[in-house]
Amino acid sequence: MDDHDTSEHLASYADLLAGELPGTWTSTCHPPEDKDDLAELTDRIWDLDLVAASLATHPLRQAAVLTRADGAQLTVLDRYDGHDGFLVAALAPRALPDEAYRAVREPDGIAVTDDPFVSAEQVASDLLVRYDTALAQALHSGVGVHSSQPDRVVMTWQPDGSVATAPVGDTAGAVLVANGFVQDEQSGIYRLDGDDSAAQARAVREIGPQLDALGIGISLRHPATRTAPGTAPATTPPSPAGTPGQASRAR
Repeated sequence: MDDHDTSEHLASYADLLAGELPGTWTSTCHPPEDKDDLAELTDRIWDLDLVAASLATHPLRQAAVLTRADGAQLTVLDRYDGHDGFLVAALAPRALPDEAYRAVREPDGIAVTDDPFVSAEQVASDLLVRYDTALAQALHSGVGVHSSQPDRVVMTWQPDGSVATAPVGDTAGAVLVANGFVQDEQSGIYRLDGDDSAAQARAVREIGPQLDALGIGISLRHPATRTAPGTAPATTPPSPAGTPGQASRAR
């Protein structure tokens, strides 16, 4: 088959696979002419085993990306080992620093058959389980974001001067966005940059009462190596005990 035919086959397969996976997934195909997108995908493939070995000898010429409603992503690639079917691998989030992946085991990809219905069962019972575990570890690493609760938003000062948080629920998220936080669609993390420290401090002060009116508390944490800017302590109750372990992706 020529490139057009193989791209059509990959796109059709990915669409069917997306429809069979648990949850809500959409599919986007990147044909050979999408060189920049394919280069970015290659860098984000979260694998040090089967898929990495394939890419070492067969650079990415086309791919499909499956995106779940919460932002998690998988990619479907051609297989060059003489068997029918495809390779499916997890994609690492764009927003996290490399340090966030330390000690997190890669959710290495798998080879699947040419039957998307059978393949969906393989992906759901194997790759997705390992991917969700690795993703949770990376998102809540010690240098990343502390876990929030439905009744408390935990904000963490970042080494670059920004403030990051992963609130539970859209209500808190709406308050954050209204006060200058920007959500990364891939990781779900909200960040408030520190380019203007006065504006940043003012936003954090104003968010406290707004969340409190909704019955949501706020805690502010800062790494031991960083002194947090002077924000009003009256709106930042003491942090709850417990700190997730630190993790990082080996690349």
